[in-house]
Amino acid sequence: MGSNKRYADAIDRRMSERADEVVMRDQKPEGLKTAELELDKYAVIIPPTPVPVMVWVRYGGIPLRLQAEAVKWTEKVVACQWETPSGVHKAWLWASAVDRR
Repeated sequence: MGSNKRYADAIDRRMSERADEVVMRDQKPEGLKTAELELDKYAVIIPPTPVPVMVWVRYGGIPLRLQAEAVKWTEKVVACQWETPSGVHKAWLWASAVDRR
């Protein structure tokens, strides 16, 4: 039996999204540790409203690219939050892992 080449990309994308949802449901994000933040060294900026961003975050060593919101940051790190099947997850991430949408 042949494969459906017409819809293969859409099916692959949907399967990948489902796998990501399972990973996020069963694990916590791997954010930065307190010592890495250096919040006493850099000024913390808190915007009046969260900023839409795309982030790279790891769950159990698995990197995921997600839509999120930046809720505060310094010149080195960004505190982000995003929706998951099990609720809102939050993590501090390196600024280089965060891009404005």
